[in-house]
Parts: sequence; structure tokens; C-alpha cells
Amino acid sequence: MTVTTTPVSPLLDEHGALGAHFTDFAGWQMPLKYDSELAEHHAVRKSAGLFDLSHMGEIAVTGTESGALLDYALAGELSKIGVGRAKYSLLCNADGGVIDDLVVYRLADEHFLVVANAANAPAVYRELAARADGFSANVDDQSAETALIAVQGPAAQNIVQSLVPALQLETVAELKYYAVTRAVVAGIDVLLARTGYTGEDGFELYVPNAQSVALWRALLAATTERDGIPAGLACRDTLRLEAGMALYGHELTLDTNPYEAGLGKVVRLNKEFVGRDALQTLSEQAPQRVLIGLAGTGRRAARAEYTVHDATGGAAVGTITSGALSPTLGHPIALAFVDIAFREPGTELTVDIRGKKEPFVVTPSPFYRRS
Repeated sequence: MTVTTTPVSPLLDEHGALGAHFTDFAGWQMPLKYDSELAEHHAVRKSAGLFDLSHMGEIAVTGTESGALLDYALAGELSKIGVGRAKYSLLCNADGGVIDDLVVYRLADEHFLVVANAANAPAVYRELAARADGFSANVDDQSAETALIAVQGPAAQNIVQSLVPALQLETVAELKYYAVTRAVVAGIDVLLARTGYTGEDGFELYVPNAQSVALWRALLAATTERDGIPAGLACRDTLRLEAGMALYGHELTLDTNPYEAGLGKVVRLNKEFVGRDALQTLSEQAPQRVLIGLAGTGRRAARAEYTVHDATGGAAVGTITSGALSPTLGHPIALAFVDIAFREPGTELTVDIRGKKEPFVVTPSPFYRRS
């Protein structure tokens, strides 16, 4: 008999004690919000938010040909990453469709850490393990025993520095964006990365499940001391949308290729990898549709799968992939795939919002950049 278990964050009881409202995300029970998603959003922009991201997948790739394997498995040149640095990349199928977008950290010459989206982590592990055939490399899914906590916002560096030994204060301050190091935070050995998904400065801390509660509590105390608060997935979504960051299942799918999604720069066609031939062909063709940003002038938000029309409200020219009323900017914003003829900034369009055509304008993304 097969027994199916629901994935559980090791911090689940901590969230419950804080009064979190939970949601099912890729089979995980994760905090959607604690009190007000708007307050959590603004806290990240003004001070800091503390996130549990333990639903993300962590897959170690090690061995003498680990870099070569990742070069073959992914669209980017991961063997060129320096030790202590990270790179955003794509896992594509043979047709060039995106299986997942992910971040790869190089922890040592022969040790990489692939961080996959929660819903896709099992598929990413299966694909990497299958593509490892013939390479002197090992693929190890460490997701079940790894917790991930993120602190994001202008106060993030100060929060982390308040919990590290004096000898590591400079290490934290000098850690570059998309860089990673070993650190001791609140007396706990962690993998500390200066990465995030909010458009703010921030850190992501990888830690074994057994130490996650102690680390969470220490970070929460340091965060609240600096006017920050715990934050859930609801504000994470509006934060990443303001920052123009793609969400798998919305801007990226198996039916999406990197060029139409504006991610052609991630693809390296100078090497052999799964999907290369299809992507080579696509790179030589003008895409029929492109991902663009939209800004509305009213108060009604365009949501995923709403239809985009021309300025007259007539012909359908595209589809919304993500949309919200921006808490920071105070007006609706959205990402959408539209016919290439409508891609230019300033182009006036309409969106069918529950039967009424609301005006939107094509706007460069990201919509928000931190000062």
C-alpha cells in the first residue's frame, strides 16, 4: 500500500502560534498572511519581512563532472560560475519549453546547489537525475531535510549582522548580490545567500530542519526589533510582481519559451544542452507574442487569464499572466503576453475585467526599483 504524506514546513507550529492564515501551495501548508498582507508588503519595502520558504526544492549536484552535467541539463553555462556565486537559469524540455526557472549556487569546485520552485522540485530532480546519465556526477534531493528562511527589506543586512559573530560582520556587509557564503547566525551554521524575490535587498538562509525553529525565532526577534514583521506568500506575490519577476505557472510554463518571455539572455547556444536545437531555431525567428508590463489608470486590477484587447476594446491581442493593485505604486499593474505588434511602451490597450474594458498602457517592467 502506498501512503501519501502532505509536505510540512518544520516551522508550521511557529506560524500557527503567530496566527497565520494558511494556504495550500504545491501541496505544502504555508502561511498566506499573518494579519494584513498590505502591512506585510509595506514592511518589506520600508523595513523588513521574514519569510518561510521551506517549500522550495534544494538539489545538490556534486562530482568531477557536476559543472559539465549542469551545462548539459540547463540553458546557461553553469560551469562558468565562480565558487561562492549564483546564477539564474532555466531547465527546458527538448522543444524549448520551460520546465522550471531556478537558481544555481556554486558552493565548491565540484559542489553545486540547485534551488527549484516548490511545485516543480520533483520534476527538476527527476530531469537532472536522468540527464546525469554518462556524467561523473551525483544528484541528491535534499529538499526534505532543508529549511529555507528569507529576510527581505532595507533592514535585512542590519538584522543578519545583529546575529553573526563580530568576525563575520564584514562578510555579511560585503556579500554581493547573487553570492553565497557559510556563516554562523544566532550560533547556527547556515548557508547565507544574498538573493531574494521581492525587489529589495535581502538574504536567504539554508539550514537543516533540526535548527530551523531556533533560527526562525532569532531572526523574528531581530526583525521585529527593527519594525519588521513575519510575511506570507500573498505579499511575496505582489512584491515580486512590482519587481517584474516571473512566477512559474504564470509567466513561465511548458508552453512558454525563453525568447517570448524576455529571457533570451539566459540561454547560451554555444554549447550542447537539452532543448538547444529547438531554441536555436526559435532564436532565429521573431516571436509571435511577448511578455510586457501594463499599468492601469483606475482601481480595478487585471488578474491572471483576463483577456487583453486593443485600445478600442475590440480585437483580443493577449492574456494577463499576473496582475494586482500595486500597494507601493497605488495603481493596477500586470504582466501579459500580447501580440508583438502591441509591445511598445506607451501603447494603449484595454483589459476585460468582469465584462468591462478597463484602460491600461504598456509600461516597462520592473514597475518598482529600490533606491
